[in-house]
Amino acid sequence: MKNLKLKSARAAKDLSQQQLADLVGVSRQTINAIEKGDYNPTIRLCIAICKALDKTLDDLFWDNE
Repeated sequence: MKNLKLKSARAAKDLSQQQLADLVGVSRQTINAIEKGDYNPTIRLCIAICKALDKTLDDLFWDNE
């Protein structure tokens, strides 16, 4: 399942996939794979992404449906 919330939050911060990847210490391909739903990140990576984007785990990774 695509993570459109992550993509939207990244865009709202005006960050490219590469810039977010650099902030959290992964490759751009990893960020791309998470956004496409092809990769399930570790909780540690989820937390790092949330901190970089000023979001909570619920904001980015919890499906409310």
